[in-house]
Amino acid sequence: MPGDDRVRRFVALGDSQTEGLGDGDDTTGPRGWADRFAERLAPHNPGVQYANLAVRGRLAGQVREEQLAPALALRPDLATVVAGVNDLLRPRFDADEVAGHLEAMFAALTGGGARVATLTFPDMARITPLARPVAPRVAALNHRIRRAAHRHGVVVAETAHHPVVTDPRLWSPDRLHAGPLGHDRIAAAVAEALGVPGADDSWTHPLPGPPRATPAGWRTVAGDVRWAASFLGPWLVRRLQGRSSGDGRTAKRPDLLPVHG
Repeated sequence: MPGDDRVRRFVALGDSQTEGLGDGDDTTGPRGWADRFAERLAPHNPGVQYANLAVRGRLAGQVREEQLAPALALRPDLATVVAGVNDLLRPRFDADEVAGHLEAMFAALTGGGARVATLTFPDMARITPLARPVAPRVAALNHRIRRAAHRHGVVVAETAHHPVVTDPRLWSPDRLHAGPLGHDRIAAAVAEALGVPGADDSWTHPLPGPPRATPAGWRTVAGDVRWAASFLGPWLVRRLQGRSSGDGRTAKRPDLLPVHG
C-alpha cells in the first residue's frame, strides 16, 4: 500500500458479514469479503498472514468485548472493524452507544500500531421495503462512523453512496447478507480505500445487464410475505427467545495463518 511497509499480519473483526455469510455455506465454509480482500493483499505482500475473528449475530459491544483483546494479541499491522448492523435491527438502538464501541476498537487498534479500515452501510430500505423504518438509523450510524474514523485516522470504504450496492444481484436471498458478487464488491471497495496496488473504483460500476425486474402489486406483497416467513420470522423468534445465530460458534480463523495454503 502506498507509503507503507508491506502488510505482515491482517486481522478482521466483526459479525456475519465479515465471517462471510451469504458466500459459501456451512458445508464448504463461508468465504466472504474479508477472505477475498486477504487474497487481494497476498500478491503484493509476500508471506502475509490473516486471522478472521468475526462471529455471526454479534452486536458491536460483543465484538469489542470478545474480539478486541485477541486481535490486539495478534499484533496486526492491518485490521478491519465492521459491526453495527445487528444493533440497527434491535428495537432499542442507540447510535451513540454503538459508535462508541466502534470508536473504542478504532482507538485501541490504531494505538497498537495497526492501520484500520471500516465500512459505511447501505440503506436497507432500497433492498427490502420492509426495512424503511431502519433507514434513519443507518444514516445516523454512518455519520458517527465517519466522525470516529476521522478522529483516529481510520480508512472508510464508502459503500453507502453508490447505487450498485443495492442491486439485488449483490445480495443473498435473506436480503440481509451480501451474496458472492456482493462480498467481492466489498473486498474491492476496501482494497481501493486502502490503496492496494491494482485496486480502482470499478467496484462502483453497475453490473452488466438490467437488474432483476421488480414485481408489481400483489406479487411484491407475496414476495415480502415469503421473505418474512423464511427469514424475518425465524430471526424474530430467536430474538424473543434470547438466542442468536452465533450461539455456540467461535471464530472460523482465530489464528494468523498464511492466506494461501
